[in-house]
Amino acid sequence: MEKNYNFERKKLMLPEYGRHIHQMVDYLCTIEDRTVRNEQAHVVVEVMGNINPVLRDAADFKHKLWDHLFIMSDFMLDVDSPYPMPDRQTLHPKPDKIEYPSKRIVHKHYGKNIERMLSALKDIPDEQARKAIASNIAKYMRTKSFEYNQEYPNNDIILKDIRKMSEGAVELTEDNINRGRTEYKQAQTNNRTRKSFSQGNRPNIKNNGKTNKQGSKRWQNRTQYK
Repeated sequence: MEKNYNFERKKLMLPEYGRHIHQMVDYLCTIEDRTVRNEQAHVVVEVMGNINPVLRDAADFKHKLWDHLFIMSDFMLDVDSPYPMPDRQTLHPKPDKIEYPSKRIVHKHYGKNIERMLSALKDIPDEQARKAIASNIAKYMRTKSFEYNQEYPNNDIILKDIRKMSEGAVELTEDNINRGRTEYKQAQTNNRTRKSFSQGNRPNIKNNGKTNKQGSKRWQNRTQYK
């Protein structure tokens, strides 16, 4: 008995149609009579539409089926299609090459975006707006420097770096940094800590001279009903 494994068979271009449809398309490519080949191609397209009825709701249902027919034939089928034949390059477009940045980052602990933001401040004509933006950036620079060096830098270092990266467009003072400095504290929440009310860790809750603790005395001063 001859064994026939899937990994030895021809690769399916569109597995959702199955191997039988691919074999039909392969047979179409072997038909020499063009008239017969065109007739059989329309039959195969109708069979493909019955296999995928979900595509019938699409506006270009027939167009997609003919595109799939050419794809399964590896663009080798020569028939008179009512739609233009798809191009192999448009089916598998090659992505554009992304240029890798070659410019060296001067201050790695700040990052490239900080350099770009400070360099763009020279295009802002309003001096007060430049200082306000630079103060916020300085606050962020302190945080990033602490993450990198595990200690807050001196204000003179921040001022020097801002002046250098902004190309002299921003002149801050130490008062600007101190005024914009904020301490990053953990936000206090008013949510109460959930306690485990298990039998071994149940607190004593006393209300009006009575207790709820298991194993202790029952309700006291309760009303006697006759």
